[in-house]
Amino acid sequence: MLSPQTPSPQQQELLRLFRRLDDRARDSLLDFARYLAAREAPEAVQDVPPAEPLGLPRPEEETVVAAMRRLSRNYPMLNKDELLHQTAALMNTHVMQGRPAVEVIDELEALFQAAWRRYAGLDD
Repeated sequence: MLSPQTPSPQQQELLRLFRRLDDRARDSLLDFARYLAAREAPEAVQDVPPAEPLGLPRPEEETVVAAMRRLSRNYPMLNKDELLHQTAALMNTHVMQGRPAVEVIDELEALFQAAWRRYAGLDD
């Protein structure tokens, strides 16, 4: 019979923090964890990413995590690791500080647009 694995200190801290959150914040934290885990999954490799954003429309009702997924798909040419710090900071303002999703998504849109303009050499 297998013995249960002892959680690492990071896992224990995460569980302690998770238990302190209300249901809405827990759902947001789980959504963000799923987003991060999905980034780690192997994706189909494209030989040449498109030069222009794909133009995926923004739905009327959208969660912050869904917006991050949509923007990642819309801008496949961008290195998402370079945007991680800023996107995580914006997600934090939503989850931990209760900032409205619409405001955070507006900033995510601007962040991805600015990154694409730099990528395309339009901001010199």
